[in-house]
This record gives sequence, structure tokens and C-alpha cells, in this order.
Amino acid sequence: MMTHHELNVRGKLCPMPVIKSQNLAKKLPAGDTVTVIATDPGALHDLPSWCRISNHEIIDTQEKNGEIHITFKIKG
Repeated sequence: MMTHHELNVRGKLCPMPVIKSQNLAKKLPAGDTVTVIATDPGALHDLPSWCRISNHEIIDTQEKNGEIHITFKIKG
């Protein structure tokens, strides 16, 4: 069964959003989704790059009220 997770990295600067995403992703089964909520503008580039390298699928990227919401799916 697929589960959705939310990772709050507001106020964390590079490379913490990627490191925290990576640590969470290692614990999750394939098919789960994660929305990372960040305030560091670098996350807009860093998280999608990490997802490509790690073979996770970016589902959605949004900027809302100075926050960046990036949703990705864990690939097996």
C-alpha cells in the first residue's frame, strides 16, 4: 500500500534538504511519495537533481508563499 509522507525542511539550508530527503527515502518502500517543504531556493535545483541521480520520480514542484513544495515518488 502506498503511503504519502511530508518532510518539513523549512529554514534548513543546502545541503540539508537533500540529506534529510535522502535519509527518509532510504527507509521507505518503492511507490511511497514524499512532499518536501523547503524555504531554501537552492532546493528547486538540488532536489530534482538528487531525484534524477537516485532514480526517484518528480511528481510535482510548486512555489507557494515563499515556500517550495516538491513531491517525488520512491522508485525501487
